[in-house]
Amino acid sequence: MRRLLEVCVEDVAGIEAAVAGGAHRIELCAALAVGGLTPPASLIAVASQAPIPVHLLARPRDGNFTYTAAEAALVAADIHAAAEAGLAGVVIGASRADYRLDATMLSDWVAVARGTGRPLSLTLHRAFDLCPDPLAELEIAIGLGFDRILTSGSAPKAIDGRETLAALVRAAGNRLTILAGSGIDATTLPPILETGVREVHASCRSAQESAGARETAFSFQAGPRLATDAAKVSALCKLLETQPSA
Repeated sequence: MRRLLEVCVEDVAGIEAAVAGGAHRIELCAALAVGGLTPPASLIAVASQAPIPVHLLARPRDGNFTYTAAEAALVAADIHAAAEAGLAGVVIGASRADYRLDATMLSDWVAVARGTGRPLSLTLHRAFDLCPDPLAELEIAIGLGFDRILTSGSAPKAIDGRETLAALVRAAGNRLTILAGSGIDATTLPPILETGVREVHASCRSAQESAGARETAFSFQAGPRLATDAAKVSALCKLLETQPSA
């Protein structure tokens, strides 16, 4: 089975770099510094012209994943926007106060996605990593109809969640894809692939040469700006092709 690299991007240059580097799929978002938020409509329109599949992150704010009815409505609207733009999928997630998946809210969103008339691919995002029992929540995600789960194996970084990633891959079998993400680069990718994951998610960003002193002074920028690096995308794609199977 083919291995895939998904690159998360937050701007037009990121889309271009992901494509140039050979990425297989894009997760489109804004504000990667806080884990990603829903991108603007203007960026969605540009991304819809990309030659590779684009999945829209629908996350209305930073912080936790316990949403009000008004916030849930925003996510539903974002799902419709993804379908109307012709994107390939959406990335969604919601938690209860106890960090278990909010199956009711997720079921509503899945119904919205299925009702758009477009076969949107469904990814459950890293709200999953906050769940107290990932193997139990895996079964909920499968029952809801998700195609994949983006996860670091319940650890802040995927390299430290390898045991859980491997358990999730085994438990999911062919019912759902485990998409490993968080801290994946050329150094950490080989041991992460040993878990048996076939899809990986990375930002592939590099710091720009100038921190923009004047911009930083005005708080328009916090430290060096990070940008998607086509060379890093290409390097990960090559590693995916050459690393032995688990």
